[in-house]
Amino acid sequence: MTSPRIQWYPGHIAKAEKQLVEQLKKVDVVLEVRDARIPLATHHPRVNHWVGSKERVLVLNRMDMIPASVKQAWMKWFVEQGSQPYFTNANHGQGVADLAQATHTAGDQMNQRRRDRGMLPRPVRAVVIGFPNVGKSALINRLLNRRVVDSARRPGVTRQLRWIRISDQLELLDAPGVLPAQLDDQDAALKLAICDDIGEAAYDNQRVAAALVDMLNRIQAQAPEMMPVQPLTSRYGVDTDSISGELYLATLAEQRFNGDIERAARQLLNDFRKGLMGAIPLELPLS
Repeated sequence: MTSPRIQWYPGHIAKAEKQLVEQLKKVDVVLEVRDARIPLATHHPRVNHWVGSKERVLVLNRMDMIPASVKQAWMKWFVEQGSQPYFTNANHGQGVADLAQATHTAGDQMNQRRRDRGMLPRPVRAVVIGFPNVGKSALINRLLNRRVVDSARRPGVTRQLRWIRISDQLELLDAPGVLPAQLDDQDAALKLAICDDIGEAAYDNQRVAAALVDMLNRIQAQAPEMMPVQPLTSRYGVDTDSISGELYLATLAEQRFNGDIERAARQLLNDFRKGLMGAIPLELPLS
């Protein structure tokens, strides 16, 4: 039986996207936040259209969940594409000072253009956008050095657009996570599900956990130096050699969870999301 497509576009996201597009007319700088484990899958295809000629700052959050070698590889790749990425760990504040400086610099450039046109400088208006659960709210709290917006490791916590004054020079718009109305790339949709960047109602845990096993095996074969050695075998004592993700899940359930495949799937996904298997990327910038 073919599994249903992964699809998630709740009403609050559709509403938020309309409001965001309207508010973007007032914005000078766009902070686009992505998940460092899947920086391509968490790029909204409409962002380039929305941003236009505005200053953009690219943020790859959850840097603690990928190895340093992968961070360096992505840094090189994005620079070659013409973007300067800023890596952060919003939960612990790593990289936030550099990000704040980059945001102010982008704002200074905007105000210089105003001066060049004979206009007075004004506070910079920035917006933080990205997929659900990539760490936008945690990042805003870090930029403010205090908790002003709700933040949790699940998608859909922020549902309203809200302006927040960071300083006399900077105002920030906190926006709910936005997703494409149609997830046409189902490989990317699986990665979003694995990383908990879409709602749980959108997918089947067993299918997604099996896909995670297949992805880990593929990356291990493709670039073993970019991830921990045999993370599944190390964590569960169940060897992944020459078996599919589906069969691995069934074997894991039999050996560790009294045959309960759903419980095995949930445990496997939870362990990955919490980093208990180690720092593991699901995308690599391989040409």
